[in-house]
Amino acid sequence: MSIMSSLSRRAPQLRHLRQAFRRFVATLAVAGAAGAALLVPGAAHAERLKELASIQGVRDNQLIGYGLVAGLDNSGDQTTQTPFTVQSMTNMLSQLGITVAPGTNMQLKNVAAVMVTATLPAFTRPGQAIDVVVSSMGNAKSLRGGTLLMTPLKGPDGQVYALAQGNLLVGGAGASANGSSVTVNQLASGRIPSGAIVERAVPSAMGGQPGTLQMELNVTDFSTAQRVVDAVNRRFGFSTAQALDGRVILLRTPTDPAARVQFLAQLESLEVRPDNTAARVVINARTGSVVMNQNVTIQQCAVAHGNLSVVIDTQNNVSQPAPFSGGQTVVAPNSQISVQQENNALKMVKAGANLADVVKALNSLGASPADLMSILQAMKASGALRADLEII
Repeated sequence: MSIMSSLSRRAPQLRHLRQAFRRFVATLAVAGAAGAALLVPGAAHAERLKELASIQGVRDNQLIGYGLVAGLDNSGDQTTQTPFTVQSMTNMLSQLGITVAPGTNMQLKNVAAVMVTATLPAFTRPGQAIDVVVSSMGNAKSLRGGTLLMTPLKGPDGQVYALAQGNLLVGGAGASANGSSVTVNQLASGRIPSGAIVERAVPSAMGGQPGTLQMELNVTDFSTAQRVVDAVNRRFGFSTAQALDGRVILLRTPTDPAARVQFLAQLESLEVRPDNTAARVVINARTGSVVMNQNVTIQQCAVAHGNLSVVIDTQNNVSQPAPFSGGQTVVAPNSQISVQQENNALKMVKAGANLADVVKALNSLGASPADLMSILQAMKASGALRADLEII
């Protein structure tokens, strides 16, 4: 009887211990799930679908126009060297009802001929404003403080889609005096935020048949395309997405416009882990830059790279004749040629399994970026470089 009474008194303590044990087990389960997620390779590199692909038919359009910038502080075009500026000014004045006598030599110092460019985003409607970029096409010294006169912006079809006008914003400065000049940044181009008003809309045709859309990946990759299809079908149901090739994915969407917008809003927020890109080394031959991605590997090889330099030093020696000898002064060139070649020994380059090993192996050669380009090309030709070599 005493044992039963003792257990009854300790029942609250036992229930408290059981609850604490359950909380401890739940904490371990959550921690284990988080650790498993961290151990999944590439789980932290998932990207939203809007960064990986775009909807076919949703695109920007380029616009261009020719115009005049007025109000410059004696920094405009020199009309004797840019006759098109005078011709444009005469045509504009004639449209405003002002007739300029033929043969009039207009010395315009405050006007510059410019090209105006803009990008018309998708779904832009008439009345909306877009930014424009104004660039000098003559010999104007500066566009700072100028005002762009009304300029029609046309598309590839020759139709006017926007009208641009406004004060230029030039992110540079310059000064000159007594033949010396100082220039900061670029003064021959500027920008007008919201400087053009859209006058015509470009129809955006999304998809071919009703209820379908085509999504295009930014980079052709069959593995990434399949991963996108799997992610979309898990979220919206089987057969919602179908890969047509390594770049285009067919989507079955609602026919109602409002439901389609909701579908696309949920679609572009999906996170997909893209597949690793192909191993590639990019060489910029103009700047000497060498960039390689993390998938580049090299096999063990031996490299010898030497520089051959030829130096020619010429000195002119003057031969002066004796006085009253009747001779002439003769200049005799004396050239000295020296050839120097660095005796670089054959060096062993160890195989690299990751990017850090590859960089360490290439740095062991002690080559400059210019020499490294030649070494990489030779390694690619010998089969030691396991990557695509692209020269830009």
